Amino acid sequence: MILAPLFFFLLLIGGPAFAGPSTSPEGFRVLDTPNDAGKSLSLVWKASPSDSKDRTVQIWAAESPPAAFQKVAEFPSNTRYVKTGDFPWWAQPAGKGDHYVKLPSSQAFPIEDGKPYAVKLLIREGEQEVWSEAAEGVSAPNYFNWAQVNNLVFVLAFTGVLLGSIAAARRNPHVYLRRIAGLDAVEEAIGRSTEMGRPILYLTGSGGMSDVSTIAATVILGQVAKKVAHYETTLKVPHRDPIVMAVCQEIVKEAYVEAGRPDAFKEDTNFFITDDQFSYTAAVDGIMLREKPAANFFMGSYFAESLLLTETGASTGAIQIAGTDSDHQLPFFVTTCDYTLIGEELYAASAYLSREPVLVGTLRGQDFSKAFIMSVMVIGTALATAGVMLQTDAFNYFLDLFRDFK
Repeated sequence: MILAPLFFFLLLIGGPAFAGPSTSPEGFRVLDTPNDAGKSLSLVWKASPSDSKDRTVQIWAAESPPAAFQKVAEFPSNTRYVKTGDFPWWAQPAGKGDHYVKLPSSQAFPIEDGKPYAVKLLIREGEQEVWSEAAEGVSAPNYFNWAQVNNLVFVLAFTGVLLGSIAAARRNPHVYLRRIAGLDAVEEAIGRSTEMGRPILYLTGSGGMSDVSTIAATVILGQVAKKVAHYETTLKVPHRDPIVMAVCQEIVKEAYVEAGRPDAFKEDTNFFITDDQFSYTAAVDGIMLREKPAANFFMGSYFAESLLLTETGASTGAIQIAGTDSDHQLPFFVTTCDYTLIGEELYAASAYLSREPVLVGTLRGQDFSKAFIMSVMVIGTALATAGVMLQTDAFNYFLDLFRDFK
């Protein structure tokens, strides 16, 4: 009778020292890896309070019906948890804090789609070992990625906003657009050149027709050419890319036709110099010094030649308007030019000048979408800050929701 209480007392005191993995993993299951191209399985089981770095988990797998099991992975039991941001909340294969392991096909253990496989876990701690029940799973390719459904929703919503903005712009092409000083000065620059009897020099940058900034520069050239045709001013467009030159020739010719002055168009308005960077720069500087254009336009992508060009133009007293998405050249343009279009202002210029409903609607639709994204970022930041300060599950829930939209 005395030994029984003593035995239970020793068990109570010494139990933790001799405790091992007495139970198999709770909720262990094998499933096809969601939202993938196949040839992999996912293992899920509940976390245990006894998980630690001293306790290891081994994954043993075999073809089903069970052939010889082989070890395919081993790791400490306090790892491989589902964390915030691993999966979107609407497509989680396991709950937050559960164990999740993806078992891909490998040379050591190949996995084929449509074939069942048996998997079991071995939990080891010291000399103690516990096997889980074997679970079966079948790998299959997934034709729809549910984890990306938020992107589909956003694309559809963005498309709807664009179409709605274009429809609104068709009804009212003169809808409000933020004033861009550099573009407001285009007509002033052309008028000044006309009054002084000097030419207008227009550069499309150093990029090819595959560059977005060059495309924007050619579109702006078309609007400038229309005004030039109306005022009967001389336009000079030197090039360092023959393909860009050919495109600009057609754009300028069409602009003269739309302005009702096809007879005033001159083939030598666009001309090729050289594709060498500094040879081209020297030639353009020579044009500036000899012909002294009253207005210089620098649109497109630029590199080291930017300051050499604009300094020479400033020394001749020309009014200079620049526009580029080359952020490393913006300081030089801002310093030496009268007006500078910064970044996206270059892309918005065609809509601003032409008031074409499709361009205006697209521009406004993009602005609405950017405003929405910025609002989500501000709200998400506020919720994240509040969640950290207050440590509430409600804030953390909304934080997870906003993270999934990134």
